Amino acid sequence: MRVVVATHQGYQFNDEVDYVLVHDSVAGEFTIMKNHIPVVSVMDEGYLKVVRGEDTFYVVVVSGILQFQDNYCSVLVQEAHLGRTPESAKEHLIAVRKDRLEKNRKESADFSQKEKDLAKNIKKSRAGRL
Repeated sequence: MRVVVATHQGYQFNDEVDYVLVHDSVAGEFTIMKNHIPVVSVMDEGYLKVVRGEDTFYVVVVSGILQFQDNYCSVLVQEAHLGRTPESAKEHLIAVRKDRLEKNRKESADFSQKEKDLAKNIKKSRAGRL
């Protein structure tokens, strides 16, 4: 069966697997195996344990929806990060969020300064006065 995990930034995981265990903070935990009945589940925060032969991957997910039908599992989420353990995937998620927050703070400060400069230059040029 195929599992596809996608965010607005693109695919985070897209591969054939043996089965997937879904762990969600709201829905609880369930496993989807090949030829499983169709499933639709809303996901808050949790992870997917993806098993393929001897390999096991974890995909930490935030805010999304999972749909399984005809051996195709589609997971569309706000954020997703891959790791060998749930902890490593979660740590990666936290690090990415921290970097993004810092970048947003810097851009916000830069924008505020540019807005002040623009107001000053408009006043200085006497724009709108004849």
